[in-house]
Amino acid sequence: MGTEGNNPENRGDRIPEKAKEMLKSLASKWEDVLDANALQIIPLKGAMTNEVFEIKWPTSTEEALRKVVVRIYGEGLQVFFNRDDEIRTFEFMSKQGQGPNLLGRFANGRIEEFVHARTLSASDVRDPAISVLIAAKLKEFHGLDMAGPKQISLWDKLRTWLKSAKTLCSSEDAESVRLDTIEGEIMLLEEKLSGDESIGFCHNDLQYGNIMIDEQTKSITPIDYEYASYNPIGFDIANYFCEMAADYHSDTPHVLDYSKYPGFEERKNFVRAYLNRSASGDQSSDGDLEQLLEKVEKYGLASHLFWGLWGLISDRVNEIDFDYMGYARQRFEQYWLRKPELLGSSEATPDGAIPGKEKEAAGKEVTEKEAAAEKTPGRTTSGVFRKIRNMMGFRRKSK
Repeated sequence: MGTEGNNPENRGDRIPEKAKEMLKSLASKWEDVLDANALQIIPLKGAMTNEVFEIKWPTSTEEALRKVVVRIYGEGLQVFFNRDDEIRTFEFMSKQGQGPNLLGRFANGRIEEFVHARTLSASDVRDPAISVLIAAKLKEFHGLDMAGPKQISLWDKLRTWLKSAKTLCSSEDAESVRLDTIEGEIMLLEEKLSGDESIGFCHNDLQYGNIMIDEQTKSITPIDYEYASYNPIGFDIANYFCEMAADYHSDTPHVLDYSKYPGFEERKNFVRAYLNRSASGDQSSDGDLEQLLEKVEKYGLASHLFWGLWGLISDRVNEIDFDYMGYARQRFEQYWLRKPELLGSSEATPDGAIPGKEKEAAGKEVTEKEAAAEKTPGRTTSGVFRKIRNMMGFRRKSK
C-alpha cells in the first residue's frame, strides 16, 4: 500500500550513493540548475510499502526549483508483487500519459519525474466535485489494455498471501485474527462473487495518497502501481470506498475510522459517475447501478482480507514505522462485522472473531437495519438480496 514517505525526520542517508550519483548526473544536464551537487532531500509522509523522497535543486530562475522523486523499495516485498512487472506497468502508464516518467533505476529503487500536482488528502475524496473526477479516471484506468493474460488475480493472490502469513506470523498473532479460518473465507467469497463480474485493469490500492490532482486542469493522476493487475472492477471500487476510513497523515496513521465509510448516496453518486463515463455517452440504467453497488459492497469483504493479510506479512518484513499488526486486526475485525450483513445470517461469524463490545455493537446495528427494513412498504424481494437492498436504500420498483 503506497503513499508518500512516513517519517518526517531527515533520512537522506537512506538514499544509496549510486542513486545520488544518478541524481547529480541528471541535474548536470539541466542548464538552469546552479549546482548539481546541492541537492536537497525531503522525506515525504505516509508510505507503508516504500520510502519516498522529494529531491530538489536551486535554479537560476525564481519561479520553480528542479524536482524529482526517489523511491526506495521496501525490504522483503517480493511476496506482494513482482518488481519487474511493476516497472513494466509504470513504463506502460508513462507512455499512456497516465503517470510520471521513469528517469532512472538503481538496485533497490528508482527515480521518477516529479508530477506538478498535489496529492489528495483524506478530506479531498469526500468532495463531490473531486469524487466525480476520480470516478471518471478510474473508469478510464480500468479500460487500459495491458499486455498479458486478462485474468482475475485476486483469489490466487489472497491464497498466496495467506500461505506467507501462516509461515511468518507467531501463533499468538495468527490466533488473534483467526488466521486458520481465512482459507475457508477466501473460498466462500470466490464462490459467492465469481460469475458475471466485469474485469478491468485495476489499481488495487486506490487510496487518497495514490491520487494526484492538477489544480489548474482538474486532471486526476493515479500513481504507485505496485499492486495493479486485472481484477473485478467491483473490487477496485470497494477498496477505494474502504480507504475512506483511513487518514495516513494523522498521529495514528494505522487507525481506521469506519464512521467515515461513504454513505449510500455518496457511493451511489460515485458509481453512477463511473458507469456514465463512456465514449458513447450512454447513461446507465438503475438496474446496472444497483447491481454494481451490491457487488462493490460484497467485494469490500475481499478488500478487508486482502489488506488484513498484507498487514500481517508487512509486520514481519517491512521496517517502515507503521503499526502493521494493529492495522491488520482492524481489517479482519471489519470483515467479521460486515460479513453477516452482506452474505446473510446463514454465513455465521466464528465465535471470538470479533471482540465482545464490537460484536454487540455490530449485532445492534444489523438489528436496527432489519427493523427499519420491516417497516418499508412494498418489500417483495426475499433472502439476502432483500436485506442488502433494504440496507443500501433500494426499493423494488412497482409494476
